[in-house]
Amino acid sequence: MDYFVHESSYVDDNCQIGAGTKIWHFCHIMSGSVIGENCNIGQNVVIGPDAIVGNNCRIQNNVSIYKGVTLEDKVFCGPSMVFTNVYNPRAGMRKMDQARPTLVKKGVTLGANCTIVCGITIGRYAFIGAGAVVTSDVPAHALLVGNPAKQVGVVCICGETLPEDLACVTCGTRLTKSENGIEKI
Repeated sequence: MDYFVHESSYVDDNCQIGAGTKIWHFCHIMSGSVIGENCNIGQNVVIGPDAIVGNNCRIQNNVSIYKGVTLEDKVFCGPSMVFTNVYNPRAGMRKMDQARPTLVKKGVTLGANCTIVCGITIGRYAFIGAGAVVTSDVPAHALLVGNPAKQVGVVCICGETLPEDLACVTCGTRLTKSENGIEKI
């Protein structure tokens, strides 16, 4: 085994876990889940069944990644942030056949206590502020805050908010607006 699982955690059969990944206290990795290499899975995290987590992801304490959620590489999930998987659940009705897929693209940051409503795509390197409630697709490099979440800026690959010229004073990256959205020059 080339990954670490704390003795208080459960990993069901039929899971794939990449080299260098660390799974900490009181986690449950459910059957069919795929977790990439070099991920850090904090305390009390539930993944799956059949969820996908890319390489180099950081999932902080108290996060549940449900069936239908896909995280690409280098996604940061802040403490106690929430994914949903059924748009209008009811306790007395089975609705898992109505689960809507959610895609979180490479490099996204999902702040503490934010909520991601199912069925959306969050674009590359977007940044969702703490406590935001995201109800629709998010463009690449967008900075969203509030309930419902609204775009208030553009962020760099390094996570810094960019000025209007989209040139990052922190890391030197330059972005540009095109018909495809915000892209690296």
